[in-house]
Amino acid sequence: MDRTLESLRDIIAQVLPHRDPALVFKDLNVVSMLQEFWESKQQQRASFPSEGLVVYESLPSPGPPFVSYVTLPGGSCFGNFQCCLSRAEARRDAAKVALINSLFNELPSRRITKEFIMESVQEAVASTSGTLDDADDPSTSIGAYHYMLESNMGKTMLEFQELMTIFQLLHWNGSLKALRETKCSRQEVISYYSQYSLDEKMRSHMALDWITKERESPGILSQELRMALRELEEARKAGQELRFYKEKKEILSLALTQIYSDPDASSPSDDQLSLTALCGYH
Repeated sequence: MDRTLESLRDIIAQVLPHRDPALVFKDLNVVSMLQEFWESKQQQRASFPSEGLVVYESLPSPGPPFVSYVTLPGGSCFGNFQCCLSRAEARRDAAKVALINSLFNELPSRRITKEFIMESVQEAVASTSGTLDDADDPSTSIGAYHYMLESNMGKTMLEFQELMTIFQLLHWNGSLKALRETKCSRQEVISYYSQYSLDEKMRSHMALDWITKERESPGILSQELRMALRELEEARKAGQELRFYKEKKEILSLALTQIYSDPDASSPSDDQLSLTALCGYH
C-alpha cells in the first residue's frame, strides 16, 4: 500500500507538477484538477486523440440527494458515491472518484503486459470451469479473452475498458449468440468490432434490436430498464466504473422513445452494423 501511494505521488508530480501530492484529494477544486490532468495527458501523448475532454452530466432532481456522472476521454464513466446535498457537491464527488481512477490507471500494474495477461487468464480459469489449455483455443470464452488481451498489449485498463464494454453490451443484447449461429469465429467477431467505437450509431442499432424484442415480448423493455437503473445505482454507490450500466440505460431509453414516437421504428437502416455485414467480413 505504501508503495502504491508513493507511485501515485510520483504520477501526480509528473502530470500535475505544480500541485502538492499530499493535498490533491483534499482540494475542493478537484473538478479543475481532473480537467487539468487529462489536458496534460493529451499534451504528453495523443491519448484518446479523437475524444473530447471531461464531460459532466447531472441527473434532473427537484431536491437532494443529487447525482452527477463524469465521462472521461475514451468513455470511462464514474459517478458520485456519497449522498450529496447539492449539485456542486455531487459534481466534486464524481470528479474525485474519476481522478483517483485516472491516477491509478497510470500505475505500471494497470497496463496490459505479458505478466498481466498470464495473471488475468489464470484468474479467469479459476472463476470458470475452463482450463489453461483453453487460453490457446479462441473458440472458447477463455481463449477469446486471452486473444482480446494480447490484441491490446501495452494499453491501460481504461483504454481496454471501451472494447470490453462493447462486448459486454453485445453479449447482453444477444448479438454474440446470434453471431455464433452464423459460424463466425470469436477472433473474427473481435477483429470486426474492434474497428468501431461505442457511438450513437451503435447505440441506435442496439436500440432497434430491443424494439424487435419488445414486439416479440411486450413489457421486456420496461423490465430491462428497471433492472439497468437498479444496477447503475448500485454500481455508482459502490464507486465502480459505470459505462456498461449507463449505456444499457441509454440504449433501452432510446428504444422506448422510438417506440412511442415512431410506430415503424423497427425498420432497419441501410447502414446498420448487421449480421450480414459481419458474415461478409467472414
